[in-house]
Amino acid sequence: MIRPETLSFIKDVATHNNREWFADNKDRYETAREDVLQFVDQLIPLLAAVDPEFSVDTPAKKCLMRIYRDVRFSKNKDPYKNNYGISFNVKPKGVPDPGYYLHIQPGGQSFFGAGFWMPEAPVLKKIREEIDYNTAEFLKIIHADNFKTIFELEQTDKLKNAPKGYETDHPQIELLKLKSFIAIYPLKDEDFLKQGVADQLKHAFESVHPFILFLRNAVVQ
Repeated sequence: MIRPETLSFIKDVATHNNREWFADNKDRYETAREDVLQFVDQLIPLLAAVDPEFSVDTPAKKCLMRIYRDVRFSKNKDPYKNNYGISFNVKPKGVPDPGYYLHIQPGGQSFFGAGFWMPEAPVLKKIREEIDYNTAEFLKIIHADNFKTIFELEQTDKLKNAPKGYETDHPQIELLKLKSFIAIYPLKDEDFLKQGVADQLKHAFESVHPFILFLRNAVVQ
């Protein structure tokens, strides 16, 4: 679980997003960061037990993203993120592979996501081909009760027209239009304050693992 003070801190960052305030509250930041790292330490063995490709020896510090924003090419010059981003990468950075991501942002914006975000064109082509060739298997995965009761496929990142090589009347054209294949599990603020949140996420790991395996298999073809 996460302490209420940890959620309060990141909420305050969103309100006071400047270096002076952050410097004055550096102790709160360090305490909150340590709390999140302890939470990640709880999750790592649970995910590793579900997905053997994810190492149980992964350091929590490797998973927790920096709070400092890179503002060089952004119109938004706020120096700090208003969330805790936790990335559970299976492969080294730069190696195309589906992954897991936990986003903790108070105010109803937290979620757990799993899959492929914005894969490069050759990888995206392989995923679409795998869905086209093994449609029944993919539909069975995303329509399974333990998947559809908590996850939904992110639909906002998709093509307006059919991708090259597919007809507009293809029965799964809306799936094939997707440019990212991400399963999203929305989470409430109060979820993180409960003792059972780690088990709640373990269930999510188990439910989404077949989806991850399908994408992983598509990429290695």
